[in-house]
Amino acid sequence: MNLLTFDIEDWYNCDFITPDFHWEKYEVRIYAGVERILTELASRNIKATFFCLGWIAEHHPQVIRDIHAQGHHIGCHSYQHELSTRFDRKGFKQDIEKSKKLIEDLTGEAINAFRAPGFSITEKNTWTLEVLSELGFEYDCSLFPATHDYGGFQSYGKVEPTLLQLSNGMKMKEFPINIHAIMGKSLVFSGGGFFRLFPYFLIKHWAKQTGYLMTYFHPRDFDPDQPMVKSLPMIRKFKSYVGLKHSFKKFQHLLDDFEFVNLPEANKLIDWTKARIIPIK
Repeated sequence: MNLLTFDIEDWYNCDFITPDFHWEKYEVRIYAGVERILTELASRNIKATFFCLGWIAEHHPQVIRDIHAQGHHIGCHSYQHELSTRFDRKGFKQDIEKSKKLIEDLTGEAINAFRAPGFSITEKNTWTLEVLSELGFEYDCSLFPATHDYGGFQSYGKVEPTLLQLSNGMKMKEFPINIHAIMGKSLVFSGGGFFRLFPYFLIKHWAKQTGYLMTYFHPRDFDPDQPMVKSLPMIRKFKSYVGLKHSFKKFQHLLDDFEFVNLPEANKLIDWTKARIIPIK
Protein backbone atom coordinates (compact mmCIF):
# COMPACT_ATOMS: atom_id res chain seq x y z
CA MET A 1 0.00 0.00 0.00
CA ASN A 2 1.55 3.27 -1.18
CA LEU A 3 -0.19 6.49 -0.17
CA LEU A 4 0.38 9.77 -1.98
CA THR A 5 -0.12 12.90 0.11
CA PHE A 6 0.78 16.59 -0.10
CA ASP A 7 0.92 19.37 2.49
CA ILE A 8 -0.41 22.51 0.83
CA GLU A 9 1.48 25.51 2.15
CA ASP A 10 3.76 28.11 0.58
CA TRP A 11 7.56 28.36 0.53
CA TYR A 12 7.93 30.40 3.76
CA ASN A 13 6.13 27.74 5.84
CA CYS A 14 9.39 25.83 6.26
CA ASP A 15 9.94 28.29 9.15
CA PHE A 16 8.55 26.88 12.41
CA ILE A 17 10.63 29.25 14.51
CA THR A 18 9.82 32.88 13.71
CA PRO A 19 6.54 33.90 15.42
CA ASP A 20 5.54 36.05 12.46
CA PHE A 21 2.24 35.16 10.79
CA HIS A 22 1.94 38.25 8.59
CA TRP A 23 2.34 36.20 5.45
CA GLU A 24 0.72 38.69 3.07
CA LYS A 25 4.11 40.39 2.72
CA TYR A 26 5.73 37.36 1.04
CA GLU A 27 5.90 36.48 -2.62
CA VAL A 28 3.05 34.14 -3.59
CA ARG A 29 4.28 30.92 -5.24
CA ILE A 30 1.58 28.48 -4.16
CA TYR A 31 -0.44 28.67 -7.40
CA ALA A 32 2.39 27.58 -9.68
CA GLY A 33 3.53 24.95 -7.20
CA VAL A 34 0.12 23.31 -6.90
CA GLU A 35 -0.51 23.54 -10.64
CA ARG A 36 2.76 21.66 -11.31
CA ILE A 37 1.61 18.84 -9.03
CA LEU A 38 -1.96 18.71 -10.34
CA THR A 39 -0.80 18.62 -13.96
CA GLU A 40 1.53 15.69 -13.27
CA LEU A 41 -1.13 13.72 -11.40
CA ALA A 42 -3.77 14.39 -14.07
CA SER A 43 -1.45 13.08 -16.78
CA ARG A 44 -1.23 9.79 -14.85
CA ASN A 45 -4.82 9.66 -13.58
CA ILE A 46 -3.63 9.50 -9.96
CA LYS A 47 -5.72 10.74 -7.04
CA ALA A 48 -3.95 11.92 -3.89
CA THR A 49 -4.77 13.39 -0.49
CA PHE A 50 -3.98 17.10 -0.06
CA PHE A 51 -3.66 18.42 3.50
CA CYS A 52 -4.43 22.13 3.19
CA LEU A 53 -3.91 25.08 5.50
CA GLY A 54 -7.00 27.03 6.47
CA TRP A 55 -4.98 30.19 5.85
CA ILE A 56 -4.52 29.15 2.22
CA ALA A 57 -8.26 28.47 1.94
CA GLU A 58 -8.99 31.93 3.32
CA HIS A 59 -6.43 33.94 1.34
CA HIS A 60 -5.98 31.82 -1.80
CA PRO A 61 -9.28 29.93 -2.16
CA GLN A 62 -8.72 29.13 -5.84
CA VAL A 63 -5.91 26.76 -4.82
CA ILE A 64 -8.40 24.64 -2.86
CA ARG A 65 -10.99 24.86 -5.63
CA ASP A 66 -8.46 23.67 -8.22
CA ILE A 67 -7.49 20.66 -6.11
CA HIS A 68 -11.12 19.77 -5.45
CA ALA A 69 -12.13 20.23 -9.10
CA GLN A 70 -9.72 17.45 -10.09
CA GLY A 71 -11.32 14.99 -7.69
CA HIS A 72 -8.60 14.76 -5.07
CA HIS A 73 -9.22 14.05 -1.40
CA ILE A 74 -8.74 17.14 0.77
CA GLY A 75 -7.68 17.11 4.41
CA CYS A 76 -6.80 19.74 7.02
CA HIS A 77 -3.26 20.82 7.94
CA SER A 78 -4.24 23.34 10.66
CA TYR A 79 -5.06 27.01 10.07
CA GLN A 80 -1.65 28.68 10.09
CA HIS A 81 0.93 25.89 10.35
CA GLU A 82 1.54 26.22 14.07
CA LEU A 83 2.97 23.20 15.88
CA SER A 84 0.31 21.33 17.85
CA THR A 85 2.59 21.26 20.90
CA ARG A 86 2.25 25.05 21.21
CA PHE A 87 -1.51 24.96 21.85
CA ASP A 88 -3.65 24.25 24.87
CA ARG A 89 -6.82 22.25 24.26
CA LYS A 90 -9.05 25.27 23.69
CA GLY A 91 -6.63 26.99 21.32
CA PHE A 92 -6.05 23.82 19.31
CA LYS A 93 -9.77 23.21 18.89
CA GLN A 94 -10.35 26.79 17.75
CA ASP A 95 -7.50 26.59 15.24
CA ILE A 96 -8.58 23.28 13.69
CA GLU A 97 -12.29 24.10 13.73
CA LYS A 98 -11.61 27.38 11.93
CA SER A 99 -9.48 25.69 9.29
CA LYS A 100 -11.92 22.84 8.77
CA LYS A 101 -14.85 25.20 8.22
CA LEU A 102 -12.93 27.40 5.77
CA ILE A 103 -12.02 24.40 3.61
CA GLU A 104 -15.49 22.84 3.85
CA ASP A 105 -17.10 26.11 2.75
CA LEU A 106 -15.04 25.91 -0.46
CA THR A 107 -15.47 22.22 -1.23
CA GLY A 108 -18.99 21.63 0.05
CA GLU A 109 -17.76 18.36 1.56
CA ALA A 110 -16.90 17.24 5.08
CA ILE A 111 -13.18 17.31 5.84
CA ASN A 112 -12.32 14.01 7.53
CA ALA A 113 -8.50 13.80 7.55
CA PHE A 114 -5.83 15.71 9.46
CA ARG A 115 -2.06 16.07 9.53
CA ALA A 116 -0.37 18.16 12.19
CA PRO A 117 2.40 20.53 11.07
CA GLY A 118 5.77 18.96 11.81
CA PHE A 119 4.11 15.65 12.86
CA SER A 120 3.71 17.42 16.22
CA ILE A 121 1.23 15.13 17.96
CA THR A 122 3.24 13.32 20.62
CA GLU A 123 2.69 11.18 23.73
CA LYS A 124 2.49 14.45 25.68
CA ASN A 125 -0.46 15.97 23.78
CA THR A 126 -2.63 12.98 22.85
CA TRP A 127 -5.66 15.06 23.84
CA THR A 128 -5.31 16.58 20.36
CA LEU A 129 -6.56 13.28 18.94
CA GLU A 130 -9.64 13.48 21.14
CA VAL A 131 -10.31 16.99 19.85
CA LEU A 132 -9.98 15.77 16.27
CA SER A 133 -12.47 12.96 16.89
CA GLU A 134 -14.90 15.43 18.47
CA LEU A 135 -14.65 17.60 15.36
CA GLY A 136 -15.55 14.67 13.10
CA PHE A 137 -12.17 13.63 11.76
CA GLU A 138 -11.89 9.95 10.80
CA TYR A 139 -8.24 9.77 9.68
CA ASP A 140 -5.06 11.14 11.21
CA CYS A 141 -1.61 11.21 9.57
CA SER A 142 0.32 13.06 12.29
CA LEU A 143 2.28 10.39 14.16
CA PHE A 144 6.02 10.01 13.67
CA PRO A 145 6.91 6.61 15.22
CA ALA A 146 10.37 7.56 16.54
CA THR A 147 12.21 10.50 18.08
CA HIS A 148 11.73 13.68 16.10
CA ASP A 149 12.62 17.37 16.15
CA TYR A 150 9.10 18.17 17.33
CA GLY A 151 8.54 15.27 19.70
CA GLY A 152 7.74 12.06 17.85
CA PHE A 153 5.55 9.15 19.01
CA GLN A 154 8.13 6.59 20.09
CA SER A 155 5.65 4.07 21.56
CA TYR A 156 3.87 3.53 18.23
CA GLY A 157 5.70 0.33 17.32
CA LYS A 158 5.40 -1.26 13.87
CA VAL A 159 4.78 1.32 11.14
CA GLU A 160 1.37 0.40 9.70
CA PRO A 161 -2.21 1.69 9.66
CA THR A 162 -3.73 1.22 13.11
CA LEU A 163 -6.81 2.02 15.14
CA LEU A 164 -6.19 4.43 17.99
CA GLN A 165 -8.51 3.74 20.94
CA LEU A 166 -8.98 7.17 22.49
CA SER A 167 -9.76 7.83 26.13
CA ASN A 168 -13.08 9.46 25.16
CA GLY A 169 -14.27 6.10 23.82
CA MET A 170 -13.87 7.00 20.15
CA LYS A 171 -11.48 5.48 17.62
CA MET A 172 -9.24 7.16 15.06
CA LYS A 173 -7.77 5.53 11.96
CA GLU A 174 -4.07 6.36 12.01
CA PHE A 175 -1.79 6.36 8.96
CA PRO A 176 1.70 7.13 10.33
CA ILE A 177 4.69 8.42 8.43
CA ASN A 178 7.39 6.00 7.23
CA ILE A 179 10.80 5.84 8.84
CA HIS A 180 14.05 4.08 7.95
CA ALA A 181 16.82 3.44 10.46
CA ILE A 182 20.30 4.55 9.39
CA MET A 183 23.16 4.30 11.89
CA GLY A 184 20.71 4.30 14.77
CA LYS A 185 18.79 7.35 13.57
CA SER A 186 15.25 7.18 12.20
CA LEU A 187 14.90 9.19 8.99
CA VAL A 188 11.98 9.89 6.68
CA PHE A 189 12.89 9.03 3.10
CA SER A 190 9.40 9.25 1.57
CA GLY A 191 9.04 13.02 1.51
CA GLY A 192 10.46 16.38 2.47
CA GLY A 193 14.15 17.09 2.84
CA PHE A 194 15.43 13.53 3.01
CA PHE A 195 13.60 12.59 -0.18
CA ARG A 196 15.42 15.47 -1.85
CA LEU A 197 18.74 14.55 -0.23
CA PHE A 198 19.01 10.81 -0.86
CA PRO A 199 19.76 9.42 -4.34
CA TYR A 200 16.71 7.91 -5.99
CA PHE A 201 18.09 4.36 -6.15
CA LEU A 202 18.16 4.31 -2.31
CA ILE A 203 14.64 5.71 -2.03
CA LYS A 204 13.38 3.08 -4.45
CA HIS A 205 15.23 0.31 -2.58
CA TRP A 206 13.82 1.35 0.81
CA ALA A 207 10.33 1.81 -0.59
CA LYS A 208 10.36 -1.72 -2.01
CA GLN A 209 11.34 -3.10 1.39
CA THR A 210 8.14 -1.90 3.04
CA GLY A 211 4.57 -3.07 2.50
CA TYR A 212 3.29 0.35 3.60
CA LEU A 213 4.58 3.64 2.23
CA MET A 214 3.28 7.04 3.34
CA THR A 215 4.65 9.89 1.22
CA TYR A 216 4.41 13.59 2.00
CA PHE A 217 5.42 16.37 -0.37
CA HIS A 218 5.04 20.16 -0.45
CA PRO A 219 4.83 22.46 -3.48
CA ARG A 220 8.11 24.02 -2.31
CA ASP A 221 9.85 20.62 -2.59
CA PHE A 222 9.75 21.06 -6.37
CA ASP A 223 10.55 24.78 -6.59
CA PRO A 224 14.30 25.42 -7.10
CA ASP A 225 13.75 29.17 -7.65
CA GLN A 226 12.00 29.90 -4.34
CA PRO A 227 13.44 32.59 -2.04
CA MET A 228 15.43 31.54 1.01
CA VAL A 229 14.28 32.16 4.59
CA LYS A 230 17.57 33.54 5.85
CA SER A 231 16.61 33.46 9.54
CA LEU A 232 16.53 29.64 9.67
CA PRO A 233 19.22 27.80 11.68
CA MET A 234 21.87 26.19 9.49
CA ILE A 235 20.62 22.59 9.80
CA ARG A 236 17.01 23.62 9.15
CA LYS A 237 18.11 25.69 6.18
CA PHE A 238 19.98 22.70 4.75
CA LYS A 239 16.93 20.42 5.12
CA SER A 240 14.65 23.02 3.53
CA TYR A 241 16.71 23.72 0.40
CA VAL A 242 18.84 20.68 -0.34
CA GLY A 243 18.19 18.86 -3.62
CA LEU A 244 15.56 21.20 -5.05
CA LYS A 245 17.01 21.24 -8.56
CA HIS A 246 16.34 17.56 -9.31
CA SER A 247 13.52 16.76 -6.86
CA PHE A 248 10.64 16.88 -9.34
CA LYS A 249 12.39 14.43 -11.64
CA LYS A 250 12.87 12.08 -8.66
CA PHE A 251 9.18 12.49 -7.87
CA GLN A 252 8.30 11.51 -11.44
CA HIS A 253 10.50 8.42 -11.13
CA LEU A 254 8.64 7.49 -7.95
CA LEU A 255 5.32 7.74 -9.77
CA ASP A 256 6.76 5.61 -12.58
CA ASP A 257 7.90 2.84 -10.25
CA PHE A 258 5.03 2.57 -7.75
CA GLU A 259 1.24 2.62 -7.75
CA PHE A 260 -0.35 5.10 -5.35
CA VAL A 261 -3.71 5.63 -3.65
CA ASN A 262 -5.18 8.37 -1.49
CA LEU A 263 -6.55 7.92 2.03
CA PRO A 264 -10.15 6.99 1.14
CA GLU A 265 -8.87 4.43 -1.38
CA ALA A 266 -6.47 2.99 1.21
CA ASN A 267 -9.28 2.85 3.76
CA LYS A 268 -11.27 0.57 1.44
CA LEU A 269 -8.30 -1.80 1.10
CA ILE A 270 -7.90 -2.34 4.85
CA ASP A 271 -9.83 -4.84 6.95
CA TRP A 272 -10.07 -2.69 10.05
CA THR A 273 -11.54 -5.56 12.07
CA LYS A 274 -8.06 -7.13 11.94
CA ALA A 275 -6.08 -3.93 12.46
CA ARG A 276 -3.82 -3.42 15.46
CA ILE A 277 -5.43 -1.30 18.20
CA ILE A 278 -3.30 1.13 20.20
CA PRO A 279 -4.81 2.48 23.46
CA ILE A 280 -4.17 6.22 23.76
CA LYS A 281 -4.15 7.64 27.28
